[in-house]
Amino acid sequence: MHLVADRKGNIEKENSRQDRFLEWMYTHLSGRIILKLLVRPAVSRLGGRLLDSGISKLLIRPFIRSHQIDMSDYKTKRYMSYNDFFTREMAEEARRIDNTPESFISPCDSRLLVCKADSESTFFIKHTQYTLSELLRDRRISKRYSGGYIWIFRLCVEDYHRYIYVDYGKESARRRIAGVLHTVNPAAGIRFPIYKENTREYSLLNSENFGVILQMEVGAMLVGRIENRQEGKMVKRGQEKGNFAFGGSTVILITQAERAVPDRDILENSKRGIETRVKLGERVGEGKEGSELTKNPA
Repeated sequence: MHLVADRKGNIEKENSRQDRFLEWMYTHLSGRIILKLLVRPAVSRLGGRLLDSGISKLLIRPFIRSHQIDMSDYKTKRYMSYNDFFTREMAEEARRIDNTPESFISPCDSRLLVCKADSESTFFIKHTQYTLSELLRDRRISKRYSGGYIWIFRLCVEDYHRYIYVDYGKESARRRIAGVLHTVNPAAGIRFPIYKENTREYSLLNSENFGVILQMEVGAMLVGRIENRQEGKMVKRGQEKGNFAFGGSTVILITQAERAVPDRDILENSKRGIETRVKLGERVGEGKEGSELTKNPA
């Protein structure tokens, strides 16, 4: 069970059947035996092939009913598989992108938690200590973000699983780090340092308004694919970067010191260990100073 707030300050406890099952899996011996199998990338790939098959269409209607998904938010389409449905595209009018230059926006529909990296580039997520160098596997890049903010956007299985660039700028080449595939549900964070064990991919965005932003996509249990689009080009705020295949997932943004500060409600919720529900394109923070594109973001 964990706490989630909306932007109006209402707080509720989340304790779904999925949450209870994952908590059992990560805290009981019999569950952890099953877990050893499920976190393997080969198992995720096998599950992915099943969910790409035509027979998986039978799962779509029960999923929509169970999670009360409003399909009017999405483009009308005949889905050929469950994964085709899972990566569905949202209707243009369903989300508004905040284009105010100083507004730092969410890359996806998710639950947001923020934390600050200290002078040693360490930070905590759900009582688990991490370092930026462990997360990025690159000490040189991690030093750039000491004193900045880490923005953890956790997507649940019912969320829209496409994500965007949060500002105008030039994207660097991407780096992929192979790993296992734990769930990103808070239950897993109690026992495993999931964000330094899971498969992940990141790039740097040399942005117009917020300095050099690092954007990382983290795969999760039964997510066999992080599907990013073309890399190394000029991009626009609100432009789609990619999507996840089936499962809950996470997008992490890391900003440099004094370049972007979370909105007060999000910061206060995070200090109390409470996630905040946010939507793709919604303002979640503010830029602290103007910036110009630097020549080499990498």
